[in-house]
Amino acid sequence: MGRLAGSFFNEMLGKSGDVRAPYARIEDWLKQLGRADVRRALEDAEAIFRRQGITFAVYGQGEAAERLIPFDIIPRVFSAAEWRRLSAGIEQRVRALNAFLHDIYHRQEILRAGRVPKDIIIQNAAFVPEMTGVDPARGIYSHIIGIDIVRVAENESYVLEDNCRTPSGVSYMLEDREAMMHLFPDLFARHRVAPVENYPAMLRKTLESVAPPACKGDPVIVLLTPGIHNSAFFEHAFLADEMGVELCEGNDLFVLDGYLYMRTTQAPQRVDVVYRRIDDSYLDPLTFRPDSALGVPGIFDVYRAGRVTLVNAPGTGIADDKSIYTYIPDVIQFYTGEKPILKNVPTWRCAEPKGLSYVLDHLSELVVKEVHGSGGYGMLVGPTASKKEIAAFRAKLKAKPDNYIAQPTLALSAVPTFTASGVAPRHVDLRPFVLSGDQVRITPGGLTRVALKKGSLVVNSSQGGGTKDTWVLED
Repeated sequence: MGRLAGSFFNEMLGKSGDVRAPYARIEDWLKQLGRADVRRALEDAEAIFRRQGITFAVYGQGEAAERLIPFDIIPRVFSAAEWRRLSAGIEQRVRALNAFLHDIYHRQEILRAGRVPKDIIIQNAAFVPEMTGVDPARGIYSHIIGIDIVRVAENESYVLEDNCRTPSGVSYMLEDREAMMHLFPDLFARHRVAPVENYPAMLRKTLESVAPPACKGDPVIVLLTPGIHNSAFFEHAFLADEMGVELCEGNDLFVLDGYLYMRTTQAPQRVDVVYRRIDDSYLDPLTFRPDSALGVPGIFDVYRAGRVTLVNAPGTGIADDKSIYTYIPDVIQFYTGEKPILKNVPTWRCAEPKGLSYVLDHLSELVVKEVHGSGGYGMLVGPTASKKEIAAFRAKLKAKPDNYIAQPTLALSAVPTFTASGVAPRHVDLRPFVLSGDQVRITPGGLTRVALKKGSLVVNSSQGGGTKDTWVLED
């Protein structure tokens, strides 16, 4: 395999070209694989994913198109020591984010201390005033978090963004592992790979641990989905099935005498915990959007009364808003008294005149993102953008600067990936999945997304990215 051109960190090859320890046996395996083996494995993997119905929706002109996410069969590998360092930083961040959420919906001490400007909280569309004074079970607001991490050197990683609302992608992590174990059992036999397949059991434990005080006996849990037309519906159905809980739509649930119930073929059943995969504004037409047909009328009042737990809590989006992201290092220090273990990417706030001036002068060098954007949409990657695209984005920035933040183009690490011309380095990021309830549980590994186009830094599936199985080697 050739050296990666440029200055980015190659996770398989060290600076001298030697294979790094976590990849030693992977290199031996790659040498034994012929083109026919690779082609057959990729075909088998595609058949597995088609059989499972794992697709995602690509939104564009007309109807959304359903596609398979490309899967690369070379795993990404972390040593146990590397993972311990990452885990410590992830746990610190998750605890601070939940403390921050509790504070801004209660005493707002961080705002009084001037560490975070009051206006960017109170006037933010992601702030839910109705959550003021609400005390969720165990004080947890964001129970399921996906932290997007990029690596730039052997011992240097950055958090790209926090996903505190309804992070998706865990089904891909689980199915990627299942596919790899099916395709290459001998490769697993040569490594001690930490398991990820117990994630649904860990998720169920976490959901049970945050049942409301009103719950008597074993908690009844449901997963609330917008329905089959949602791009992540496969994941909703998959997780409900794996956890052994009911998959419900809004009209399957109703409120009666101050409690939430599920319709069944027999008597209605009281519900204690709702893992909801619908947005805040659609949750309850009596409290939020009155035109919502996806939610449950009255569910928010039951939640406020402490008779049902909503996972994740409404209003958690304020913690992962990109305008708040720039303050997270201060948030961590304020609530933990510690310096952040994981760094933030240096970020310019376009809402500030100085920040906007710098960004406008350096558009061709920066990545510019919408504050509320996701999925790789609505962003400018300066170094790969045309003059026409940069000019159009300049006009957008001037028209609505507070809608954007900008970051330098990071030299993302790269890992070996199968391409049409053979094995070549491709850039990756990582989304570990974190569960917060009676304790913080971090799945060893997570979802590695890979930019399959040469030189591309955009890993989103909607923009042509793929996925890999992520291995954490046990000591």
